[in-house]
Amino acid sequence: MEDLVHHFLIYLSSEKVVSPHTLEAYQRDLNKMALFFGTKCFIELTSEDLVTYFETLKKQNIASSSLARYLASTKSFFRFLKKERKIKDNPALFLEKVQAWQLIPEVMTSEEVTLFLNASSPEDFVGARDRALFYLMYAAGLRVSETCQLNINDLYDDHVKVYGKGNKERIVPIAPIAMEWIDHFLKHFRTEGDGPLFTTQKGARISRGGVWDRVQYYAKKTCLLKPISPHTLRHSFATHLLENGADLRIIQELLGHAHIATTDRYTHVSRKHLHTAFEKFHPKFS
Repeated sequence: MEDLVHHFLIYLSSEKVVSPHTLEAYQRDLNKMALFFGTKCFIELTSEDLVTYFETLKKQNIASSSLARYLASTKSFFRFLKKERKIKDNPALFLEKVQAWQLIPEVMTSEEVTLFLNASSPEDFVGARDRALFYLMYAAGLRVSETCQLNINDLYDDHVKVYGKGNKERIVPIAPIAMEWIDHFLKHFRTEGDGPLFTTQKGARISRGGVWDRVQYYAKKTCLLKPISPHTLRHSFATHLLENGADLRIIQELLGHAHIATTDRYTHVSRKHLHTAFEKFHPKFS
């Protein structure tokens, strides 16, 4: 396997003229893959092997930028092997694009979401704030940065004004249950009529890091056996809408995506939903 990698690196250096930094990174990536598969040679790997490998990497909470590079180096390497006729079929041909691996975090089931959202105690400042904050993030599919930037004046009876990427404004409806917990927090634990919607106990606007810490706290408290981040709530929001029949264009609008392709990569459909749709629309099952 070392010879294959060596010739690949020579090819990149001489024909593709890639930078020394990229050569070093690709060599590390392929060495990591070789270590994972042990005695199994690169030319023996199947598409299923590569999917298993990348799912293992994903579960290790590797940074999305590193995961994207692993995928890029893998696809480039197997294209080279195919070109050199070392393999008959390219097992990396149908791996998802680099961007897709960056944008697919874990998603919670509806039951896990309910458990997570109700893990806080609404009887004190922090618990009431956290419940209102997480209910809003899930109910409206907000990014953590958008949530932290919200002011009280951005709230209306049934919707919220959100400033997304590029300071682009959008109006997102709020589920009544989320509005009830926000009202509870404001009524019992806030005296100001304006300013930041979600604050620390000292009155400062809550930070992205602060939200991250609270998510980790409740994930541990509820014993969720998967990596959870603030982004997980947004992804779960989109996925659950899709599973329940929402149009992808509507989800795109709610998420604030400029292009439908971004929404298509961002959301994924559960096997259960696919199976149900298949039985519903396939002529042999109708």
